[in-house]
Amino acid sequence: MTAPDSISLDDQAIDILRGNDRGGYTVPTAGLYPYQWNWDSAFAAWGFAQIDMPRAWQEVETLFAGQWADGMVPHILFHKPDPDYFPGPGVWGGVGPVASSGISQPPVAATFIWLMYEMNPDAGLAHARNLFPKILAWHQWFMDWRLDQGAVCITHPWEAGRDNTPDWDGAMAGIDPVGVGEYKRRDTSHVDPSMRPTKYDYDRYLWLVQMGNRLKWDQAALLKEIPFRVADPTMTFVLLRAQRDLSLLGQALGEDVSVIERHIETLETGAQSLWNSDLGCFDARDVQSGKWSNCVSNASFLNWYSGIDSPDMLAQYDRVTALCSYPVPSHDPSSDRFDPKRYWRGPTWGMMNALIGIGLAERGFADRAEALGTATADLIADHGFAEYFDPMTGEPAGGGTFTWTAAIWLAWASPNKETT
Repeated sequence: MTAPDSISLDDQAIDILRGNDRGGYTVPTAGLYPYQWNWDSAFAAWGFAQIDMPRAWQEVETLFAGQWADGMVPHILFHKPDPDYFPGPGVWGGVGPVASSGISQPPVAATFIWLMYEMNPDAGLAHARNLFPKILAWHQWFMDWRLDQGAVCITHPWEAGRDNTPDWDGAMAGIDPVGVGEYKRRDTSHVDPSMRPTKYDYDRYLWLVQMGNRLKWDQAALLKEIPFRVADPTMTFVLLRAQRDLSLLGQALGEDVSVIERHIETLETGAQSLWNSDLGCFDARDVQSGKWSNCVSNASFLNWYSGIDSPDMLAQYDRVTALCSYPVPSHDPSSDRFDPKRYWRGPTWGMMNALIGIGLAERGFADRAEALGTATADLIADHGFAEYFDPMTGEPAGGGTFTWTAAIWLAWASPNKETT
């Protein structure tokens, strides 16, 4: 049975995808984010796949057009000048074929490309053959430059996509952003500053960008010099899942996947290195200090999405989701660092819910998966297609008419998702 108003919500979601389309790539939302963001774009492709498969393939192909010679796919591609945006391409000094940032983002693309291929193998065959070696090179870049004990590290908070999560507080405190200079942020002119990272955070973000630019994004030099290196559940679980799906795609294409299978084994071991036994949870680990973040985050619950079971994580999930009306919060509401509206320090994100829900369903926790899907659908139906939401009240926060929220509605949360 079709839920009340779900057809109109489907139409709204489609209108958001079309409205944020800039001709071959999709911006996350107008104004606040005027360029192509890496994992946002992969979610956009998943959404487009429900309504326009050629446009979905175009989205990911445009993303990979910005791939660097070393295999890295940047987190932002600056396709068109926008002098009001900060930090722009001049601050980053990217060295790829398209003006770009110098860091990457969680590599969800392989998973959505595999799903798109499965939906129509004949139509997707040429696209998949073209993209396979590019994804392989990107994943290899992570394996070459971002591992610690087999877990995937980030060298900038923006790289994980969870900019100001408490997971990074310890590592960020070790940075003295001397010489960062004066700058004018754009994000706080579009969104209430109480919903965004603080100036303390932003000074350190920019200091790290300036270091990368100075080193010309040489990964060997960054490995020696950069003070921020954190083994991250987001990256580790997402890349592990992406490697599994790339292996499936490679097998479907008749490719040799033996290297990918070895990478899967490495990442499985690495994921276990993120188990904080005192916390009873998968946690971020500061590689420089060896200290745990002691954070239960929504990224902690991506273990099922990556194919890793953990009874202890079910208990954590049930505890955390019971503490709020609209799960899954980005940080544990029982923590003194929880902030229900400040970006990744508490708000609920629909796209993270989708990944968590997929994992729960695949690992056999159908009741929890269904409950999370229903809660997310209700959240969007009641409060719109916002960037993120207050987990206590459902109040929308951040940018509006947001691409990845519209995309996960069409592909995962909508009652009509099988027919949209």
